[in-house]
Amino acid sequence: METLNRPALDLGVATLTLADPDQCGDLNLVAYFAGGVLVAVMDGAGHGAEAAQAARTAQDILSNRPDAPLPALIRQCHDGLRTMRGVVMSLASFDTRERTMTWAGVGNVEGRLLPRDAHCAPRRLLLSAGMLGHRLATVTPSAVQVNPGDTLILATDGVRESFDRRLCLNRSPQKIADDILAQDALQTDDALVLVARFLG
Repeated sequence: METLNRPALDLGVATLTLADPDQCGDLNLVAYFAGGVLVAVMDGAGHGAEAAQAARTAQDILSNRPDAPLPALIRQCHDGLRTMRGVVMSLASFDTRERTMTWAGVGNVEGRLLPRDAHCAPRRLLLSAGMLGHRLATVTPSAVQVNPGDTLILATDGVRESFDRRLCLNRSPQKIADDILAQDALQTDDALVLVARFLG
């Protein structure tokens, strides 16, 4: 059996569910493959059982082929959700051989890449319009170089867009995720924050 060359990611996830935690429409996925890892956050439209079902469907589709190119994964999710509630989603694929991260988003799951080097500017994920299962515009993933200590943050729309204005990157990814949720959750919708620090 092949041993996966697992990239070193330090991960933290924090979730707020308005009603039944078993029916949360905001989900995440971390799926390893040889030489890389796919990280995704998906948000089913609205909340409750139907939103949770749609988000789980997208989660299952991504987990089947985490090494596939992002446009193909996005298209598969779009096709698989046509009879369900829509899903917005952002995803990032880390390649440890090249030390790159390719990311893309459909809808309003915000993404930030915060470099360890304070002299480098943070990057913000360019989101494509639409909702998987209903409307899908052209999605053009972008690839960026990543270095040990760089931190990716994905957050659903239950979190204020300005969540990155006062972060302390010296804290663990779990502490960062917890802090963002505590300070910036809108308390009107399900919310999820995923923090992934690339360790090399």
